[in-house]
Amino acid sequence: MTDYLDTHKQRFLDELLELLRIPSVSADSAFKDDVRRAAEYVKEKLLAAGLDKAELYETAGHPVVYGEKIVDPAKPTVLVYGHYDVQPADPYDLWQTPPFEPTIRNERIYARGACDDKGQFYMHIKAIEAMVATDGLPCNVKVMIEGEEEVGSDHLGTFVAQNRDMLKADVILISDTSIISNETPSLETGLRGLSYVEVEVTGPNRDLHSGVYGGGVANPINVLCDMIASLKDENGQIAIPGFYDKVVDLSDADRAELAKAPFDLDEYKRDLGIAEVAGEVGYSTNERTSIRPTLDVNGIWGGYIGQGAKTVLPSKASAKISMRLVPDQNPDEITELFARHFTAIAPPTVTVKVTPHHGGLPYVTPTDSVEFEAASRAFEQAWGKKPIPTRGGGSIPIVALFERELGIKSILMGFGLDSDALHSPNESYGLFNFYKGIETIPYFYKNYAALKQ
Repeated sequence: MTDYLDTHKQRFLDELLELLRIPSVSADSAFKDDVRRAAEYVKEKLLAAGLDKAELYETAGHPVVYGEKIVDPAKPTVLVYGHYDVQPADPYDLWQTPPFEPTIRNERIYARGACDDKGQFYMHIKAIEAMVATDGLPCNVKVMIEGEEEVGSDHLGTFVAQNRDMLKADVILISDTSIISNETPSLETGLRGLSYVEVEVTGPNRDLHSGVYGGGVANPINVLCDMIASLKDENGQIAIPGFYDKVVDLSDADRAELAKAPFDLDEYKRDLGIAEVAGEVGYSTNERTSIRPTLDVNGIWGGYIGQGAKTVLPSKASAKISMRLVPDQNPDEITELFARHFTAIAPPTVTVKVTPHHGGLPYVTPTDSVEFEAASRAFEQAWGKKPIPTRGGGSIPIVALFERELGIKSILMGFGLDSDALHSPNESYGLFNFYKGIETIPYFYKNYAALKQ
């Protein structure tokens, strides 16, 4: 198999670059045709990789690509999940090179979706191709690549519920997470959940002259800023009543295990260009970004933001706010708590509207399963060292749904780096990581087949 990977590595890369050129932005309807074009491309490559079938399944939103190869019904089945949609690339002017014209610099691929998640799910397609081509596929494999992960996977739940028999498997394999570094492999054992809302604060019934009305009428932007500022206290804790009621605190022993992961705070600050870190008092930076819930403003607007000056007192001000959740917080409950509190703290000078967007449950995967052991051994075989278990700070809302609907666990076998600038300008993915992933994934299948006997 090693010879096959070496022989075809340039083709593997060329195919990924072609996929990255497709601007499959699910959040913007202007890219609807491109999203479908990406789905068609993935379908073609699944068939080319040797799967017995691959089809597009329509949903109320963007299509799901599904393919499978059943080598023996008696053997275990691996279900691979990924997403072909990407985040919006705005602001375009902050990209060193165009986001949908992938560029290789310093052994890294720069493009929107390079790591999240095109580069990572495409490793699986190429690993499957290599196993099929060398008669080395020891398990059945099913592949499900969706096109709405970046907008909350709104329609995947329905698809999964309607196709339980087709999706029946023993484990779900996902590469949409990261490792500690290229020198220190790791396996994520948990993900944070998510509650995402949009708020709108309205004052006067129209924009007003700030000289004529300023000082006599509440400014919705000022009010919104005050309301947002009140959502956290001086210790960095979220000041929404009931917010922490269901948070499961880790034991001192569990926190000590997480602390074993190598972390250089000075390098962390240098990489981000900041003088100091911030967050909830009493927790390390790694803990703040993995095992503790958060509340952050993701966007804020109102009034005049064009060139030059316009002395306006705006009628409305808005913000998008996300809350990352930890076990056992429920996104629906947290969204309700937020809406109730945000409405309650509004002064009588304004009215408030809270619009829920999407969310997802937090997830923890056991480390004592044969599935986790198969993944751990795969990393050890590829890297020469055992991976360190970690907790991820991001969210893959569909993972908890998979367990509820299909009754199986997911293995978070990611190969990205925190420095890959996911969701940011100049997103990238290392060539090392792309090729190392293709090398590592077949070890998982081999180990899993052996352990399941």
